[in-house]
Parts: sequence; C-alpha cells; structure tokens
Amino acid sequence: MTTKSDFDAEQWTLIAEGPVTAGMIVLTAAGGGTFRETFALAGAYNDARKQHGESELLDEIVQRKPTVDRHRYGSPESLHDQGLESIRQAVAALQAKGTAEDVDEYRKFVLSLAQRVAAAHKEGGEQVSPGEQAALDELKDALGAQGDAS
Repeated sequence: MTTKSDFDAEQWTLIAEGPVTAGMIVLTAAGGGTFRETFALAGAYNDARKQHGESELLDEIVQRKPTVDRHRYGSPESLHDQGLESIRQAVAALQAKGTAEDVDEYRKFVLSLAQRVAAAHKEGGEQVSPGEQAALDELKDALGAQGDAS
C-alpha cells in the first residue's frame, strides 16, 4: 500500500490537494450553487472517511478537512489551468511511487468528488451544466481516467 511517507512534501501536497482542486475547478466552471457545491465537496470527504480502511492512501488524504491554498490561484482561469496541471503532477507522482490500485482509487475518488460537486446545484435547469461537464471532461483527461465522466 502507498502512504504519505512514500512522497516528499511537495508531492504529498499535490496529491492531498488534488481532490479539492478538482472540486474547485468544477465549482468555478458555472455560476451559482457555490454554497451547495461546497457542501457536496465536504460531504464527499465525510463519506470517504466512513470507508476507512479500504485504501490507506485515501484514508490519509481524507483524515483532515479538505483544504487548498486559495492564494495560489489568482483567478478562476489560473485555478483551471494550474489546477489541472497540479492534478496531472499528482497522478504522475502516484504512478511513480504508488501501486496501480492506489492510482486507480485516487482517480476514482477525485472524479467522483468532482461529479458530486457538479450535480449539487442545477444551473440553467440542468443537473450538470455544459461548463461543469467540460470541466469534468478535462479532469478526466488530467487524471488519465477511463470511462464516462458524466
């Protein structure tokens, strides 16, 4: 099993912040619903804590409140571009030092969290807005994830 101790501080920060960054990318992809979407993000962490023991890596990620350095990104555009790159780097670090199972679980967690945020508030009468779906598709690509992101 892969654990926090397998990574240097910079790699661990990228890995630990990846899920929140993904949620924030989706949250800023369409206007409205910020309050509900933020609660959906926190709820994904709470649900993951209930599955304690299934993945040591995810246990370490979700043991603390979801946080991200808000000052790192100066605009939604910067969050989008730099955030996707951070997620790519997190996955690369996991692939280099983690098990294939841990990489897969990480991808699934990040993508499911992002999908939960997208579905938390209807925008324009749609459960997932076109902007949110585009963000989900980009996240799926950044994660190197297989399957449907809708």
